[in-house]
Amino acid sequence: MSSERTEVQVRPGVEADLEALTDLYNHYVRETPITFDTVAFTAEERRAWLLSHPEDGPYRLMVATSTDSQEILGYATSSPYRAKPAYGTSVETTVYVAPDAGGRGIGTLLYQALFEALADEDLHRAYAGIAQPNQASTRLHERLGFRYVGTYREVGRKFGRYWDVAWYERPL
Repeated sequence: MSSERTEVQVRPGVEADLEALTDLYNHYVRETPITFDTVAFTAEERRAWLLSHPEDGPYRLMVATSTDSQEILGYATSSPYRAKPAYGTSVETTVYVAPDAGGRGIGTLLYQALFEALADEDLHRAYAGIAQPNQASTRLHERLGFRYVGTYREVGRKFGRYWDVAWYERPL
């Protein structure tokens, strides 16, 4: 992005976003340990993921775009925490910001919009797992009311090494 002052809008994700969202996610698959996926996806392979986040209900997809170009700058989701019914009032949340859009508050805008969208849902807690080290994500989550609850040591292997994941929770 050429300007640090790009106007940003946050809206629900739609099917037309699929290609750009897949490209953004694949950057993190290929280049970072932030996601434990290890093979890049085609847009068609990600379609079910996108469709599992409708515009209402507890599982949402919020997208940040540049107001002028409509370029996708990032996204946030809430997804099922675990499959068993008693976990139904818990969600796992995540934020991905385009590599050239970091440090401009986009993650904060996305999470604020996501939590506002979830305010009327029957939800009790949000959980976030952060592959370590990731100081920017840790700061974002703590700033938005997440509290550290523990670390899974060497829980994932990617790029030939093991990674820890720190877990955070936030009341909803």
